[in-house]
Amino acid sequence: MAEQRIGYLGPKGTFTKMAVDALFDGGTFVSYESIPACLDAVENGEIETGVVPLENAIEGSVHLTIDYLVHQVDQAIIAELTVPIKQHLLVHPSHQDQEITHIYSHSHAIAQCHQYLHKHFPKAELEYTASTGRAAEVVAESGAGVAAIGNHLAAEENGLKILDTNIHDYDNNHTRFAVVQKEPKTLKIKDHPVSRQKTTVMVTLPKDYVGALHQVLAAFAWRKMNLSKIESRPMKTGLGNYFFLIDVDQPYDQVLFPGVQAELEALGCQLKVLGTYPSYQVDVPTPVSKR
Repeated sequence: MAEQRIGYLGPKGTFTKMAVDALFDGGTFVSYESIPACLDAVENGEIETGVVPLENAIEGSVHLTIDYLVHQVDQAIIAELTVPIKQHLLVHPSHQDQEITHIYSHSHAIAQCHQYLHKHFPKAELEYTASTGRAAEVVAESGAGVAAIGNHLAAEENGLKILDTNIHDYDNNHTRFAVVQKEPKTLKIKDHPVSRQKTTVMVTLPKDYVGALHQVLAAFAWRKMNLSKIESRPMKTGLGNYFFLIDVDQPYDQVLFPGVQAELEALGCQLKVLGTYPSYQVDVPTPVSKR
């Protein structure tokens, strides 16, 4: 079998790269500067597989990923990986006791550390970057007096030192990463146990009417299908037009899901399966604080 080509939200040192390293058993890894660039590469056949962040336990869904998968590309989620997110404060190796004037990171990473930043660096300017890996690159290029929020891999890749570890505000900080493909291909992954099987569906309503959501949920409920997540997102066709993204805790079958679809279509709704896939969960090492 030819070596798999896997794209991810880069550069090196992002949490997405950590997820890729944890999940895949070899392959050619290609980094992209943004989520759309990675998904576009899957769409045009530049790579077979893409890995992008989907949801964080503290900050919620990564809306850019969801909206791009729904509105811009035709791809299926074929696996997901949940990784603990451990945010650290990274500085240039020449940093001593200088005042930190600017702190760089992705908007989600900064949001995950708001209380820590408010307490320890209330005067620092917070600067947003495309990824935590890019933030580490900025600090490596800038020298002392600035810092980045990122993981230990970002520190290693960019020659930075870790000034403080685990600076996120809540201990239960995890991110789900979606593995997507346009054409189904076999994945070479490491030997991780499957925590559960899931199916993600998109449901659109013909119009907003009283009891619409109740009727949608009832189609799953009386079949005893457990829903682990339900979220509404705008259809981008006008105010008040939404679709529902629903995670069902079971694989797609030829009985229950077609029954749900037929029942919803009778109500004027539409159901689209975005993927049926195994869910994996892994751990990552924690470095020793240098503070």
